[in-house]
Amino acid sequence: MAAAPVWSVDPRTGNPREQVAVEATAEEVDRAVRAAHAVRDALADRTVRAAFLRTAAELLSGAEEHVVEAADAETALGPARLTGELARTAAQLRAFAEVVEEGAYLDIHIDHEDGTRTPPWPDLRRVKIPLGVVVVYAASNFPLAFSVPGGDTASALAAGCPVVVKAHPDHPATSELCASLLRRAAARHGLPEDVVSVVHGFDAGVELVKHPLVAAAGFTGSVRGGRALFDAAAARPVPIPFHGELGSLNPVVVTEAAAAERGEQIGAGLGGSMTMGSGQFCTKPGFVLAPSGEAGDRLLKSLTETVSGTGSGVMLDHRMRDAFVAGVTERAALPDVDAPVTPGAGGEHTVSAGFLTVPASRLAEAGPHDALLEECFGPVTVVARYDSEAEITAVLSRLPGNLTATLQIATEEADGSAAGLLAELTPLAGRILVNGWPTGVAVAPAQHHGGPYPATTSTSTSVGATAVERWLRPVSYQSTPEALLPPELREDNPLGLPRRVDGRLK
Repeated sequence: MAAAPVWSVDPRTGNPREQVAVEATAEEVDRAVRAAHAVRDALADRTVRAAFLRTAAELLSGAEEHVVEAADAETALGPARLTGELARTAAQLRAFAEVVEEGAYLDIHIDHEDGTRTPPWPDLRRVKIPLGVVVVYAASNFPLAFSVPGGDTASALAAGCPVVVKAHPDHPATSELCASLLRRAAARHGLPEDVVSVVHGFDAGVELVKHPLVAAAGFTGSVRGGRALFDAAAARPVPIPFHGELGSLNPVVVTEAAAAERGEQIGAGLGGSMTMGSGQFCTKPGFVLAPSGEAGDRLLKSLTETVSGTGSGVMLDHRMRDAFVAGVTERAALPDVDAPVTPGAGGEHTVSAGFLTVPASRLAEAGPHDALLEECFGPVTVVARYDSEAEITAVLSRLPGNLTATLQIATEEADGSAAGLLAELTPLAGRILVNGWPTGVAVAPAQHHGGPYPATTSTSTSVGATAVERWLRPVSYQSTPEALLPPELREDNPLGLPRRVDGRLK
């Protein structure tokens, strides 16, 4: 049987653009993984790795016109958005180069022999080492920052792990272009090109997570697809870490005082955030608890004006468009659900933004309205109107895990009086915002992009400096002669790395 072709498709029309590749067979997946495994030692030199990452950023930035053109043709995300995403992607690569050079990620501990302790301490020296071949499953909604050259790939390479990327079918041409730039960057520093490779096809994705030489995986996508791969990773004869980002509702709580103080501003901000990128951000605020009464009405009026002024948009592919239309239709038909601005089909190839409202009391207990507590990918949010703080608590207690949770408070509540609500939101998400909007994930050392299941399948972050930790494991050397120790653990610290020696940071 001939291998299935991989087509680049224009989401604005649904028409194929060009055949980019063919889906990888099981044999081709095996060759890609074995090739990556064979070159893992080539990434051992931290100086070379850092230089490789910087060159990758340089080549991506230098090819901006071609990369943005390719990505826009396959995703319809627009040149402005994609230019910003490319800048962010390059910045991630440079940031991980700095992480590699600094070396704190190695988490080095040295405890010298101490016979006075009970029981006595032997000489112990601990460092983190790379896991091995990492599989990255590219995201649909971020063809650059969460795909071939994105954060999972950058952090895995920074850790010293070769990467095999399973390209997303929505942007195969962009994936191939970016992979060629990364491989060119590797070659410039004498590294084998197989430190980064790309395969296509659904079956290839399944084969990758099962391959015995794959050591870990990173995924961004749907709950259904991510959970299937997570289960496969756990069911292997030798289970592997699977760091999946699966789905998030990203709840927002607006206090009554906040709505009274600046309801119009909150409504406009919410409308801008939930329609950004046609509602296809993983951090889209998809559920809002807002007060009943006049203050909440003013917020909804402002939200209505903002969303009504948003033109129809193109989603990443027609399958997602159809799922969005079906999802909002199902939700809008529930009892006591209103649609001040009706979301749905904007045209043959587009969608229109909107929002739904429902009494919060309908969500306090399990029932048919539970669909409103599930992510609907696209430009829609659900506003639940509450009559009391008890209703807020009842609804929050039923929410799944999230990437973000947001609290909108009034100026007077910054004195600590909103601490109780903040405490209720904190167990629900990995990033808690006050008086902001979650669409926008800064690539910063303190960032955490993750959260309780189903937001992610692990406690790690996929954004920020500590994302590198996912691809490492600690090893302790006990009573090991100096000449046998890795350079990172030798007494004279020849690499000048930050280390904690006998409990003190040096």
